[in-house]
Amino acid sequence: MTFVRACGLGELEEDTPKRVELDGTPVSIVQTGGEVFAIHDICSHANVSLSEGEVDDCHIECWLHGSRFDLRSGKPDALPATRPVPVYPVKIDGDDVLVSLTQES
Repeated sequence: MTFVRACGLGELEEDTPKRVELDGTPVSIVQTGGEVFAIHDICSHANVSLSEGEVDDCHIECWLHGSRFDLRSGKPDALPATRPVPVYPVKIDGDDVLVSLTQES
């Protein structure tokens, strides 16, 4: 599994998504509850950026229609979305947040 640098840990704010593009793939990096997650940044229901939404209780909410996705699995738990979005493995190396575009789910 190949990891690439997504951002610095110091660039993240708790519960505030950060959009990055890795090899042409939009990814939202989220630090919440002492963990860092990487989730595909495009909602599976509407073609909008999830990083513009809010984070609460290890979920990210799409700002357009209110679909919520679990940051651990990418599975939606609020309509109208019914399809999950990919999540990606994350490693922390010093101050670097590293992400592998190999999907976990």
